[in-house]
Amino acid sequence: MQAPGAVPEPRERRKYSVAHVRRHWYIACPSAELKQKPKAVTILDTPLVLFRQNGQASALLDRCAHRNVPLSLGYVEADRLVCGYHGWEFDGHGVCQQVPALCGVQTGKARRVPAYPTREQAGYVWVYLDPETQPAVEPFTFPELDNPAYTTVRYEASFKATLHASLENILDVPHTAFLHRGLFRGVKRNEITAVVRRRSDRVEAEFLGEPRPTGVVGNILAPQGGTVTHFDRFFLPSIAQVEYRLGDKNHLTISNALTPVSDFETKLYTVITFRTIIPPLLLRPILTPIGKRILAQDQVMLEQQTRSVQRFDGEQYASTDVDLLGPHIWRLLKDAERGTAPSDEVHEERVQLLA
Repeated sequence: MQAPGAVPEPRERRKYSVAHVRRHWYIACPSAELKQKPKAVTILDTPLVLFRQNGQASALLDRCAHRNVPLSLGYVEADRLVCGYHGWEFDGHGVCQQVPALCGVQTGKARRVPAYPTREQAGYVWVYLDPETQPAVEPFTFPELDNPAYTTVRYEASFKATLHASLENILDVPHTAFLHRGLFRGVKRNEITAVVRRRSDRVEAEFLGEPRPTGVVGNILAPQGGTVTHFDRFFLPSIAQVEYRLGDKNHLTISNALTPVSDFETKLYTVITFRTIIPPLLLRPILTPIGKRILAQDQVMLEQQTRSVQRFDGEQYASTDVDLLGPHIWRLLKDAERGTAPSDEVHEERVQLLA
């Protein structure tokens, strides 16, 4: 039997690439979605309830300490989260401050609910998934948000896939020539060099000698062609970032913050910042439907991948040198899950590939 207020243990894991990194920050929701009512969210199979106390976002385990009813079914009154069953009132630290029917002492150790550290940053509510640990790091900082020379576009989506599969998909160059052929790459392939560098909390691939990507997107962003500066990056625990510079005036960064809802459901929060020679008002209506089409293709393929590994009750991967970042991402995730002390040494390798 679990102790009162204990965080639920994750379900049994089978033969899947699933990592549960709890001592880190994840986006719970956009700030605009957290208003007067409590909001239920799930991260890493952990049910949480978000609410505002004195205007500040708070996150508690979504289970009343009294009779296990979800606190998200209640309401907020006088800056306290009130359980809808018996009216127990909790503050932002998970302390029960009022038991309405009780005449005696109101507070008690068993009446607490686990509270999770929260931050509001860049328009999102972030939650640190370990209620027992003081965060040693801050949430990821999206680049160029305050730069007036850049335009910002945001969107959300969901993948029916593991966190690792979703991250690898976003940062995987070879699949774009086939799954997204004609939209992004695939018309003509070129031999380029990728320099992969892994550090204690991140891994990146720098692509050297890469011409402007073929396809509709490349033609729009750099109609005169030329060589691009291209980086793909992963930051613990769940940030996948793609950066392109095409000449002096075209700069595009796509930062994807992924939130693992459960083992096979991942929420995507994307922030795109860009500066181009083409006015944003002209560019946005052209690129938006193309971006949605590319995203839809990835969503379908990842769902089919998930169905396949579940059908066979496990994964069977055969990786090569051009699977650049996936194995490194998996290593970083598992080290973070185990709490392994990270090495400060920089691992670097070079790989030739066609893209």
